[in-house]
Amino acid sequence: MGYPDTFEGFMVQSQDDWTNFKKQEFKPKKFQERDIDIEIDCCGVCGSDVHTISGGWGGAPMPLCVGHEVIGKAVKVGDGVTTVKVGDRVGVGAQIWSCLECKPCKTDNENYCPKKIDTYGAPYPEEMGGVIAQGGYASHIRAHEYFTFKIPDNIPSEEAAPMMCAGLTTYSPLVRAGVGPGKKVAIVGVGGLGMYAIMWANALGAEVYVLSHSPDKEKSAKELGAKEFISTVDKDWDKPWAFTFNFMLNTADATHKFDLAAYLGTLDVNGQMHHVGLPDKPLPQIKAQMFATNGCSMGGSHIGSRPEMFQMLKLASEKKLKPIIETVPISEDGCKKAVLGVSNNEVRYRYTLTDFDKAFPNR
Repeated sequence: MGYPDTFEGFMVQSQDDWTNFKKQEFKPKKFQERDIDIEIDCCGVCGSDVHTISGGWGGAPMPLCVGHEVIGKAVKVGDGVTTVKVGDRVGVGAQIWSCLECKPCKTDNENYCPKKIDTYGAPYPEEMGGVIAQGGYASHIRAHEYFTFKIPDNIPSEEAAPMMCAGLTTYSPLVRAGVGPGKKVAIVGVGGLGMYAIMWANALGAEVYVLSHSPDKEKSAKELGAKEFISTVDKDWDKPWAFTFNFMLNTADATHKFDLAAYLGTLDVNGQMHHVGLPDKPLPQIKAQMFATNGCSMGGSHIGSRPEMFQMLKLASEKKLKPIIETVPISEDGCKKAVLGVSNNEVRYRYTLTDFDKAFPNR
């Protein structure tokens, strides 16, 4: 049928064959007064995409089009939309709807709305069409206005795309922790999330230290803004850093292998280790005594809020922050290359799928 009745996307048919993408049509949600149709120009490839299609996070509805780091052009806006007009360059992240009426929604915590709808793999209620939300490896996406964000002119689309999830996921906990001048912040991991965490913490004025088991990433970490690179493969690496860090942001995907006591011991009194990497495997066993030596704590978070998205984009725009990304033309083979590169930790440090006009010439 084609747009606007159907969209087209690169979809996985089975978690048992998760690197095999096929281009096919799918039906979007019902168009409503606060909806925006976006013709997609590029889409970042997130670790969440791999965890979802590979089954690492459990079952998922199939066939599925993933991708929640979307940049494109608004081609249709509902009658109730006031913040975006046709032709605007906009982005969509990992959440596409919330009720906007509950306590979290009314306190700029809509990312914790109990009725929230993720950008892909989540069911829409019957009044919205009853379909499964499909993501950004596609010709178009239909998004609620509140979860659609205008992109500053000086941020290229391929750089803005990964900010929609990886950027916000790391920015939000840093600002909620009060990271800024006078604070010593440890970033665990230099990957698709860690790259942004280092950039943001440095841009916010903190003193940034990177903890990594990959010594070959030291140069990148320092280029991104780290003051010190601490190799966690060294024996007793933690000892010189006891009681040092006010806040630790863990972006790693291998936390199940960590000696958590060593990491927690580097926190200052009442410091926090905060997790935004969401690996397939559970955390190591924890003893309450681990928290008693310095009064530390652990926590986690899920993406961020609309105001935080705009604050993050403003920071990136004003400070002209440049992430390290690789572009891959979208196609069946391109999608396969990208998800395998993420799974095998080969990407430096984020993929963005591009060339959507070539892949979807008839939209």
